[in-house]
Amino acid sequence: MDDTTRRTPDTSGTLDEALERLHSFGPERDGWLSNHAPMAVEALVHHGQAPGVHRWLDHYRAKLEDMPDRFTEVTPANWREALGDPRRIADWTAYFERETADRPWREVLAEWWPRLLPGIAAGATHPVIRVGHCVRTLLASGENAPRVAELAHGLGYWAARHQPLPPLASLAPAAGAAAALDAVDRVPDQSGGIRERLGQLTAFPLWPQQPAADPDLTRARLEELVRAATHRYAAYAHGSPVMLVHAATAPNAVLRTLPALPRDLWAPSLDAAWAAGAAVTAAYSPAKPADYPAVPDGLASEEIFARAAAHGDDHTIKFTDTALDVGGPTALAAALRSIELNPPVL
Repeated sequence: MDDTTRRTPDTSGTLDEALERLHSFGPERDGWLSNHAPMAVEALVHHGQAPGVHRWLDHYRAKLEDMPDRFTEVTPANWREALGDPRRIADWTAYFERETADRPWREVLAEWWPRLLPGIAAGATHPVIRVGHCVRTLLASGENAPRVAELAHGLGYWAARHQPLPPLASLAPAAGAAAALDAVDRVPDQSGGIRERLGQLTAFPLWPQQPAADPDLTRARLEELVRAATHRYAAYAHGSPVMLVHAATAPNAVLRTLPALPRDLWAPSLDAAWAAGAAVTAAYSPAKPADYPAVPDGLASEEIFARAAAHGDDHTIKFTDTALDVGGPTALAAALRSIELNPPVL
């Protein structure tokens, strides 16, 4: 994986200011649509676009709703019954705020990561993506109150929306991640929303064929999955330019989180990432690929991200962020495809 656009850690304080602005708002609007602002502003700052963050947030403000009211406190004794209850978004957020105040954030993450992984597709994978963006900043720039609070918000959203995929059988093995994604069967009815589509899943190709005993091999396979999903977007994005970004961004969120986790959690993380990527592919991939233009000669990755920032769409910003992690001509072409297909908002 390649992240050559990162030059120096942000020292402007812009991300922390943005997170503090956002933490009075909930993670959703209109009952279930995700608040993408924390993820998008982290990507903007990460790629040197901090000067435009507050203007972007001012524009996005119309999509934000206040944090919902508390329902019933989540405790160590009742958390299992509260898992997956969206009425308790604020309760779960408060729970993780207490947990991260009392213990190191890595310890809290390591405890809850295996509990939350089975519900990785919850909230159309946005909770795990939000956690991945936050962990990247915590690892790269260190912890402080706004960043640790952001982790609490991300974990709280994931816990409240936690919903495992239906039981899935294994289809024929695939030799690699790209072949596995190509072999994913599309759901029969693609007319509904993501929850209706995921409910139709029955089986995925078997990938990887053998569990990796070596955590470093697990990481390499996860990098392969992110690369394959990013490349696939270039040819298949026309099926659903917004939703198909998650086939790449959700596994990449897991990849970004690995360094903060005990290595014995890396293998189940790969399994969950594959399930998330395959689920989104099955739910939204069109029947046939389309041609797409190559990256113009001399167009640098930094300029491509600047175009995504100027475009303003949150999914485009986040996908371009992942494409730049992957690097290379096909990934950059996929980023340009997202800029082309998603409507601009700025």
